[in-house]
Parts: sequence; C-alpha cells; structure tokens
Amino acid sequence: MPKHVAISIILGVFFTLPAWSGEVYTRERAVQIALEKSSDIQTAQQNLTAAESKVNGAYGNAYPSIDFSATYARSFGVDDVEYTDVNSMLDEQADANDKTLAGIMSPMLYGMQASQGFRWGTQVGLTATQILYAQGKVTTGVQIAKAYKRVNEIALDKAKEDVRYDVETAFDQVLYLDSAVAIYEASIEQANKHLDYVKKAKESGLLGELDMIRAQIQVDELTSGLEKTKKNQVIAKNALLSTMGLPWESDVQFEGTLRDPMESTLALPDTSMNGMRQRRKELSQLKESEKMYTLNVDINKGDYMPTVVLGGSLTYANGANEWNDWDAPNWDDNINKKIYLNVSMNLFNGLQTRENVVQAKSDVRKTQIQKETAERGIQLQMESAMNTWNDAQKQIEIQKRKVDLAQRNLDLTQVSYEAGKSPQLDLLDANMSLRNAKLDYMSAVVDWNKAYNALLKATGEY
Repeated sequence: MPKHVAISIILGVFFTLPAWSGEVYTRERAVQIALEKSSDIQTAQQNLTAAESKVNGAYGNAYPSIDFSATYARSFGVDDVEYTDVNSMLDEQADANDKTLAGIMSPMLYGMQASQGFRWGTQVGLTATQILYAQGKVTTGVQIAKAYKRVNEIALDKAKEDVRYDVETAFDQVLYLDSAVAIYEASIEQANKHLDYVKKAKESGLLGELDMIRAQIQVDELTSGLEKTKKNQVIAKNALLSTMGLPWESDVQFEGTLRDPMESTLALPDTSMNGMRQRRKELSQLKESEKMYTLNVDINKGDYMPTVVLGGSLTYANGANEWNDWDAPNWDDNINKKIYLNVSMNLFNGLQTRENVVQAKSDVRKTQIQKETAERGIQLQMESAMNTWNDAQKQIEIQKRKVDLAQRNLDLTQVSYEAGKSPQLDLLDANMSLRNAKLDYMSAVVDWNKAYNALLKATGEY
C-alpha cells in the first residue's frame, strides 16, 4: 500500500486545532475496524469455512464407509415355532427306515415353520464398503472442492480490498472537508477585517457604497460556503462511520494525511494486461471457476464407466417366540459372514449422461465468455482510470501554479503596501486570493488521490 504523506508544508497552511475530547480515529484504525465489522467480509469468511468443509468431505469419499444397523421386530399373524420330534410319534412297529426318515423330517418341519417367521426377531449387522474404482470421481471431486475453496479465498480477499478502498476514499473526503472548513474560517476572518476596513474608509470618504456592498457580499458568500461545507463535513463523517460499521457519533475526529502528488518516488502501477491478469481478483476467480467446471465435465463423463466396490458384512440374526428369549451370538450358528466385490454400470438412462456432459461443457464455455468479457472490461477500466489520473495530474500542476502565483502576488502587494503604493484593500484581496487558491489546490489533491486509488484498484495493485 503506497504511503500517505503530509502536504501541509506545500500548502503553507498551519492550523492549531483544539484538544479533542471525543473519539479519534486514524486511517489505519478506521480500516481495521471496518475489516472487523464488515458484513460482506463476515459472509465471505463463512463461505470460506463452508468451502474448507467441502474439501474435507471430498477427501472422506476416499475412505472406507462403515455402517452399523440393529433391528428388533415383532411380527403378527404367525404361530409359535416349535420343534416337533417325529420319532416320538412312531409306534412300536416302526422299522429302522421309518426312524431314519423321522430324523430327517423333524428338522425339515422345524425349518418350514421357522421360514414363516418368529414373533420376535433381532438382527444386528456391521457393514464395510470401499470404493475401488468410481471413474475418477473421488479424486476429481477433491480437485473441484479445492478449486471452490480457492474461489472463496479470492472472494474474501476481494471483500477486504473493497472495504479498504471504500474506507480510504471516505477518509480522504473527510480530511479535505476538515481542511476546507479551516480555510473557510481563516478566509472569513480575513474578509471581516476587509469589511471593517471598508466601513472605516467609507465613513472617512475614501471608499464608496459600491466598495462596501462588494465587501459585504464577499463575507456573505464565504459564510454561506462555510455553512455548506460544515454540513457536507457532517455527512462525510457519518458516511465514513457507516462504512466502518459504527453508529453515528457527533463527538468524533479523524486524523490522517493524504498522498503528496509532488512526491517524486511515487511510482505508477503496472498497466500491462498480463500483469493485470495475475493481479485482478475477478479474473482469478473466473480462472478457478473455469477449472472447476472443466473438472465437472470429467465427473459427468465418468458415468459411462463402471463402479467397483469391495464390501464385507457381519450379521447376527435371532428369532424367538418370546420377547425375552435370546440366543447368544455364535460365530458358526447365527452370525452371517460375507465379503463381496460389486461391479455396477449404467447401460441406459434415457441419455441423461450425455446431456449432463453437454450442460457441463456449456458451463465451461459460459465461464470462458465471462472471463473474456471481464478482461475487456478491466482493460477499459484501466484506460479510463489512467485518463482520469492524467487529468488530475494536470490539475495539480495548474492549481500549484495558481498557489505560487497567488503567493507571489501577495508578496508583491505586501511590499507595495509597506511602501505606501497600494491600499490595504489590495493587500486583503491578495490574501483572499491565496486562500482560495489553497482551497482549490486541496480539492485537486483529493481528486488526485481518488484517481490514483482508482488506478491502483483497476490494475490490481491496491
């Protein structure tokens, strides 16, 4: 950030301000408060926090997914499941074949009953899945999330830059109006002396009624200008406090300096388009957005490819006739163990994949168009800012010459007055001309600072 230097020596204006009892804000403090309280910055910070969370979430897709499930159910409309020993139904004449068949039928009948379901059932399972291949969506998703995070980082920097620019522009205006009020007050004091002299001269017959009217009009015009400037000063301070995120205070003062346009070490920013492409945050955002949309094309193209998932599960299942009848988990009897490899691929979805790819490519092209348009707009903005600064620079030279000429006129009039060749009226007029020239120069300095800030912002060096 270019340094601000005092210009009071160049102006030759020295004002003694009374000790201020209220709050005093420097330029640096005003910017710091605005950065802390700006709603735009706070919103951008929250957006960045959400973007960082998306990056972490995208990385999470690369890790295994482990799920736990538990179900305890009551089924209605089923009978108790009982184990029936068919052997007990055989009579004494049953032979060995009958007994063998009975041994087979007993578990079969039990199984048929159990297949209808128990009144009470419990199932507890643990499942783990790991994506082995998902058309590159996991890696690409991480890259998209990172690009989105970068977009929000740039947005936060842009919000801070805008707040600094707004505060410093408002601060410069307040400094100008503070100086203008002081110059007006000094001019009115001089004009009143002029008016008193004219009144005495009129009474003694040295001056006429016309001189009296002219002197009174001059005082009235300066008084009116002072009142208008003080109203603008109040509005400017209120606007600056609002930009800082603070409520209006009547007892407040701002202290600071303006850049010196005559400072020889003050360098102009780089106006090359290549440099602005690197520095302008709007172009950086569009560049990251283009990257993000290009990756989204790859994501949509991935739907043409298969997905491979490795999975495994452990499931405990138990059925009972009573709610409090439980079988202890047994690795061999009631725990189901499974490991699997799943391959899935869409064969037809109504051309949705193709259309998604077309839409993703359209988003890329729209972003490219926005970037091209933004580059042309930035080039135009820079050229306009440069022209404004050149005009402001010329005005500085013109107004500086006016101050020098007014000072020279005052010096010559002072010598002539002391030699008795010029009346006091000429001396008062020369003082008034110098005051007005200094006020015009102060206005030119503020305009120059605004133009320089706008040029810095247009080139991305603010």
